[in-house]
Amino acid sequence: MRTRTLTDLVHFTEETPRTEVLFETGKLWSQVICLQGAQGVGPLADEDADGLLFVLSGEVAAQVGKARARLKQWGTAPIPAGDALTVRNASSEPSVVLLVLAPPPGR
Repeated sequence: MRTRTLTDLVHFTEETPRTEVLFETGKLWSQVICLQGAQGVGPLADEDADGLLFVLSGEVAAQVGKARARLKQWGTAPIPAGDALTVRNASSEPSVVLLVLAPPPGR
């Protein structure tokens, strides 16, 4: 069994959001996204993969398709296949999110 500690993947840069793949298999893909200031990622979409956004720390503004929400630590949101995801840091503190897709993007 492979294991990893999430805190090993939490790093921030001033220039751009920091992303790090947590795990990737033939059926599952996960990525840690570290945001600070006004950083964000997206829109990201995959026609064939369902996803889950999970806020590990901080607060983010998320848009899935046309729906919008602010999510704080431990907040989650499903991402149906085909819907675009945009996520931005929504506080003065850094945020860390976990993005999980099944199957992996582009498969």
